[in-house]
Amino acid sequence: MSFQTPLSIEEMLTAIHKHEYLMPAIQREFVWDAGQITRIVDSLMRGYPIGSFLLWKVEPETAQSYTFYEFLTNYHERDNPYAGKATVPAGGGTTAVLDGQQRLTSLNIALYGSFAEKRKYAWWNHPDAFPVKRLYLNLTEDPENEELGLKYDLRFLTDTDAAANPKWFRVGEVLDLANSGPAIMKELERRGIAGSGDAFQRLYDLFWATRELKPMNYFLVTDQDADKVLEIFVRVNSGGTQLSYSDLLLSMATNQWRELDAREEVRALVSDLNGNAGRQFSFSKDVVLKTALTIADVDVRFKVTNFTQANMARVEAAWPEVKNALLRAATLLQQFGYNERNLTAASVIVPIAHYLHLRGAGDAYMDSSAHAADRLALQHWVTRSLIKRGIWGSGLDTLLTRIRDALRADSASGFPVGAVEAAMTAVGKGLTFDTAEIDELLNLKYGGRRTFSVLSVLYPGLDLSKQFHEDHVFPKSRFTPKKLATAGVPPDRIEEFRAAVNLLPNLQLLAGTANIEKQDTLPADWIASAFPSEEKRTTYAVENDLEGLPLDLTDFLEFYEARKHKIRDRLMKALGVSPEADMASG
Repeated sequence: MSFQTPLSIEEMLTAIHKHEYLMPAIQREFVWDAGQITRIVDSLMRGYPIGSFLLWKVEPETAQSYTFYEFLTNYHERDNPYAGKATVPAGGGTTAVLDGQQRLTSLNIALYGSFAEKRKYAWWNHPDAFPVKRLYLNLTEDPENEELGLKYDLRFLTDTDAAANPKWFRVGEVLDLANSGPAIMKELERRGIAGSGDAFQRLYDLFWATRELKPMNYFLVTDQDADKVLEIFVRVNSGGTQLSYSDLLLSMATNQWRELDAREEVRALVSDLNGNAGRQFSFSKDVVLKTALTIADVDVRFKVTNFTQANMARVEAAWPEVKNALLRAATLLQQFGYNERNLTAASVIVPIAHYLHLRGAGDAYMDSSAHAADRLALQHWVTRSLIKRGIWGSGLDTLLTRIRDALRADSASGFPVGAVEAAMTAVGKGLTFDTAEIDELLNLKYGGRRTFSVLSVLYPGLDLSKQFHEDHVFPKSRFTPKKLATAGVPPDRIEEFRAAVNLLPNLQLLAGTANIEKQDTLPADWIASAFPSEEKRTTYAVENDLEGLPLDLTDFLEFYEARKHKIRDRLMKALGVSPEADMASG
């Protein structure tokens, strides 16, 4: 291993685009975010060091035995999150990047590519959820937020947004400038900002950092022994904060699986879980790998000492069953009404998948009436585990191991709720609730992390495989100070009304179409129009604790308090809190 002559960013990225530098299959996926990309460019423009790189010179005879990947250029969180496979010509070698892939990919995206991440609150499958953005430099102004510690105002913008102001210079266009003097002046003149000395300095700093400075210091490994190279990779990367143990597991599985390509298999399964068959989830490869370890019956901890060839062989052998179990588990969660927004703990899918695997559940299990009672028991356990605080957080590996043992001991006749909950209790993760927790749940808010789960426990008769929305019984749009005053609410009670409108006693689950039709209609009026007979109206009101609905807003708080007591009683029964416990607490 020897230290090589430093390169400029332009030289290294040019080599990448000539396919001279590739990534070995043991490398992890790209994980940096937009802020990290802007910070590394800012550091380079300030002349700061960005660390050394570790490369591996792969001789032709070695290269043909391994899989390599290109560097990602246009990152799209949903449609293109992964680098594609590279082809090394027969008889040819390559240079593989062992350490520095995140930095090099970030620079490649900054100068050559684009970055598309999901907009906050947007649905995963919405066509506009992932706007494509490129990195731009503000030539005329400093950053607005000094707390970020940036000297230069670098931002990812859509081309349309950037075109609205000539101050925004696309970072990649610096590679088109013929020189660092007249060419920069000509570019500033074209933008109408030639008189700004600061603009010239900023663009010169970018030119200097990317084309003249040689900050890319690197070591070159020439050893062709793959085991030694893997050891170097693990030693170098396991000390960093960016590389998780699941990344190491995937890297080692990629190197050790004999028949399947671990990286491609995991990528495809994650994509399938999250976006196919109407599913909308955001499961990670960590969850997939944890499930694989669980089903393969090996230690579930992400520790390097667990990544033996024997363990990896067991995971590969179990992989077809892992895939089928996870896909069915995700479909079950979808039938339970969950999606990326309301599934508060992704790890809950691990024991579901393991249970389906143990009982050999096929497609018939998903909707057969013969298995309806078992699905309901499983759903009730899942929901309560998501409502109870602290179940799927710390101590996860111990919890999953205990649940695995309980499932292996008794799953033939149905989901063993009692045995699973006893195993959970033994490690301090019991699903018992007390009255203080019940009262806390009554204060959950619209859109809260646990609100959907609590509503589904309160009103279990709904077919949640269809789309249901959290809905305000009394529409929020009517709770502006002006509308409340107009409705006759006394001025001194308006804030009290507004404080209650988003809380659980004013919430219900409503089918998507019905929710759209209801809009801002008062609940009594909507029920009268939605249900043609008095019998159906009465049944709906009783099932949803809506008896005695007032006709106008002025009596809202009285309705709210009455429904709060009814919901409390329902929750006590649904979550197993005895009346005696309630009396003792009172």
